[in-house]
Amino acid sequence: MKELLVAMIGALLAGLRPRASLVAENLALRQQLAVLCRTVRRPRLRPVDRAFWVVLSRAWSRWADAVAIVKPATVIAWHRRGFASFWANKSRRLGPCWLPCASGAESRRESTIASGSTGYPGTCSKEAMCIPTISRIRTWLLAGMDRLWSQLAPRKQAGEIAAVAVDALRSRRELVLENAVLRHQVNVLRCRSKRPKLCLLDRLKLVVGARWLPSWRQVIVLVQPETVLHWHRAGFRRFWRRRARPRTTSPLPPETIDLIRDMATRGPLWGAERIRGELLKLGIKVSKRTIQKYMRGVRGKNGGGPGGPSWATFVKNHAERMWVCDFIQTYDLLFRPLYAFFIVHLASRRVIHVAATRHPTQAWTAQQLRNATMDGDAPAVLLRDRDDKFGPAFDRAAQGLGAKVIRTAVRAPNMNAVAERFVGSARRELLDHVLLVDDRHLGSLLRQYQRYFNDSRPHQGLGQRVPARPAIVIDRSKPIAVTSVLGGLHVDYRRTA
Repeated sequence: MKELLVAMIGALLAGLRPRASLVAENLALRQQLAVLCRTVRRPRLRPVDRAFWVVLSRAWSRWADAVAIVKPATVIAWHRRGFASFWANKSRRLGPCWLPCASGAESRRESTIASGSTGYPGTCSKEAMCIPTISRIRTWLLAGMDRLWSQLAPRKQAGEIAAVAVDALRSRRELVLENAVLRHQVNVLRCRSKRPKLCLLDRLKLVVGARWLPSWRQVIVLVQPETVLHWHRAGFRRFWRRRARPRTTSPLPPETIDLIRDMATRGPLWGAERIRGELLKLGIKVSKRTIQKYMRGVRGKNGGGPGGPSWATFVKNHAERMWVCDFIQTYDLLFRPLYAFFIVHLASRRVIHVAATRHPTQAWTAQQLRNATMDGDAPAVLLRDRDDKFGPAFDRAAQGLGAKVIRTAVRAPNMNAVAERFVGSARRELLDHVLLVDDRHLGSLLRQYQRYFNDSRPHQGLGQRVPARPAIVIDRSKPIAVTSVLGGLHVDYRRTA
């Protein structure tokens, strides 16, 4: 009963709205009814609901087009069943005597039919012919037109656009009645279903209906108004996210993109505007925002940026005036520790100084630095690690020579990669093949290895050149001389002078 009252009140209010609003409201109710019919298989209707449909079928000739939760034949069956129950109850209360007496004409017709004659030979009476009246002919014509319209009307199988087109040609009375019917069905199904599942198309239709229907908050009952607004905001975000999605193919040629990335890599201090100026020098016009887009994937990997140059760039700029130093720890014949200190010139990979001791102290390390600079050649930058064997005394000695001491980061051996490479070469090419007696023996072997390392050994970091030997033209006509180094541990090949 509650659903019926709500539907009737809503239909009365809808009758006060403009015709366009009524058509849009019916369209929204049809959509919600279609969703609920997918959710609820077979709703159970109360006697009040059935009576509403029966009365509606008698008052509205187009009632079958608006019925969705039951079949029209079911409504007709309800009407016949109610008709039979009504007359059965009435005859049970009043008895057979309540029927009126037959008229003389009817008595004569019954007697004539019973006797098998018509009163006149070869003729029939007017009552037996049953001539149709004008009202009956009108009823037959209207019923035939209704059946024909029900077959030709596109509203049953057509979509919402065809339904709106048909609603525009219908009377206001039919629209109000259909509004009440749709509201009643939606209320009945909404009370029977827990929560209908709406697909993307259903949500889109409800959002569009909320856009064009002023009273959409009262019409849409499947979901809350906040849910419809949330769908609209989500669709707005998805629309603009798709519009702002970057293109799969760039309008710039690949050569220009590679050139922008190469400029961003080689010029770590250059911004997008500076790169744009360099491109204009080459006759290439690119916007600043496009340059920033392609710089974003390069600057994070290859260093540089507004903070300054990368460590590799800094080392290359100071390699000529930069020394690196470190310690090599090894053991003698009796497994006692020995320590070797060395200094390497970063640009040429030339070993400046080597020394060995059993007890490396800060004073001893500082003295080795003074011994390495006795000829007056001092570095501008001295790179060391954070070993305690250096200490403040070593730093003061370096500052006295006019060198700036830079300490590597914690657990960052790649910051002093040249020193680490020399440690590995000394172990593989010397220390792993000899038995050390004491620190003087270690020092003697290291000085021999220093001469071989500087004068005879090619280096991969220098393009297989020798550190102390300049790049000269070699006379291939001269014979080859072979010299043993470190007792035959290594061999030096040279062209004779």
